[in-house]
Amino acid sequence: MSTDNLSTDAVIYCRVSSTKQLDEGDGLASQQLRCEEYAKRKGYNVAKVFQDRGVSGGLTERPAMQAMLAWLLTQNETHSVIIDDISRFSRDVTVHWQLRELLAKAGGKLESPSMTFGETSDDKLIENMLASVSQHQREKIKELSANRMRARVLNGFWPFKTMPGYKYVQTKGEGKILVRDEPVASIVTEALEGFASGHFGTQAEVHRFLADQPDFPVSKNGHKLRMQRVADILKHPLYAGFVHAPKWEIPLRKGNHVPLITVVVHERILERIDGQAHAPKRKDLGQKFALRGFVTCADCEKPLRSCESKSCTGRRYAYYLCHTKGCASYGKSIPRDKLEGDFADLLKDMRPSAGLIQIVRAMFNDAWDQRAKQFEAVKASLTREILKLDRQLDNLLDKLADTDSEHATRAYERKIEKLESEKLLAEEKRAQTGLDPRQKSKKIELALNFLSNPWKLWTSENMKHRRLVLKLAFADRLAYARSEGYRTPKTTLPFKVLDRISAMKCEMVPPHGTISQSRNYLI
Repeated sequence: MSTDNLSTDAVIYCRVSSTKQLDEGDGLASQQLRCEEYAKRKGYNVAKVFQDRGVSGGLTERPAMQAMLAWLLTQNETHSVIIDDISRFSRDVTVHWQLRELLAKAGGKLESPSMTFGETSDDKLIENMLASVSQHQREKIKELSANRMRARVLNGFWPFKTMPGYKYVQTKGEGKILVRDEPVASIVTEALEGFASGHFGTQAEVHRFLADQPDFPVSKNGHKLRMQRVADILKHPLYAGFVHAPKWEIPLRKGNHVPLITVVVHERILERIDGQAHAPKRKDLGQKFALRGFVTCADCEKPLRSCESKSCTGRRYAYYLCHTKGCASYGKSIPRDKLEGDFADLLKDMRPSAGLIQIVRAMFNDAWDQRAKQFEAVKASLTREILKLDRQLDNLLDKLADTDSEHATRAYERKIEKLESEKLLAEEKRAQTGLDPRQKSKKIELALNFLSNPWKLWTSENMKHRRLVLKLAFADRLAYARSEGYRTPKTTLPFKVLDRISAMKCEMVPPHGTISQSRNYLI
């Protein structure tokens, strides 16, 4: 399209590379105002205004730029395209001339109140130099920003995009720092600790748990939670209180934020991710059938399945049944109320006497003291390990100071970084190892409340609580026979100890005798 047939109409193009600039002096409003004043002086009628918000000047593909080019192609006359400054048009020399060519083909003539765009060799030289300066400024800003961010990481601060569970707050002296973002922080903690403990068998179960939380944030574009996002959350050391920047070769270091989980939990998560995968649970597991997957057929030892049937009157009936072909009980249903009612009776029978609970309380106190001594031994071992790492680091630093080989220098630096990470982890483990004596009574009473009456927790009808009862009370699945009910269950260690004490008729034995005989069962 020829520029000879120049219209008195013009368009304005404005751009900012960040949302912060929208409120500052070089924001869109100030750019548009300068361009409108220029158009008024030149006698132009502004036909349209195109604005790119938060788009880099180093890109060719920009929404408003592409819209402007498409609009110009629909016009019969050449239009002036007014920009506030050459840096608003582009911040890359190559991109600048590519856009200039596209603009000319579309019927646009670039103008600015800051400079004149001519066609002479001198005009093009000046334009090229100014485009180079804009590119240098962009690259310099990027370089300075990266240096500041790297320094923040070295000082233990997280300068990147926040992870779910954290938010930034502005402070005096330290800039923006991470703090807990509730209730998301508690949700993430439950997910991480649940995966580490095995409560969530797979990453898919963690995904379903997070996706079901109405307070858990979705992506900005409204997309559902992706599995890759869940994997990133599970593996991220930020939640254990660390910061790092692999792209800048900065290894793990202690962060200046409050962790959501301990180092031990984080390591357990990584071990589970690297270990053998487990089959995911069904999405609706336990919502209507609390014992599905936990009770087996006594004839074939396969887990019972569950189903609902609807009568001609519209009433629904819930059943458990064996679905193993060839089994004597194949297809024979058991009413849900019958099977789960027998289970409730089984839990009621597991309730020990009040006298027995008092003996167990003394045993728990003794076991607590024994475990506290064990933790002190672990802390002493970690202290020795830290001292050993310190000696190794001193040795490597001496070698690094004496070497002139670049290859040896890099090798020593890699070893030093590895040892520093190991030392940091050891120090964190030592700090988190031990039992808080202030929590002794509270935790013992919590355990005794469950042992004294597991059926009480089951009656809460909270499916999470019911699944917890199954894990805490039984060491294996329960076998159920239609004509006989439940076979003898395999209980967990605390209930085995209670059975053993009961069989020994401990009410006739002095408490200290019982403790000495049963200590090994509790530790």
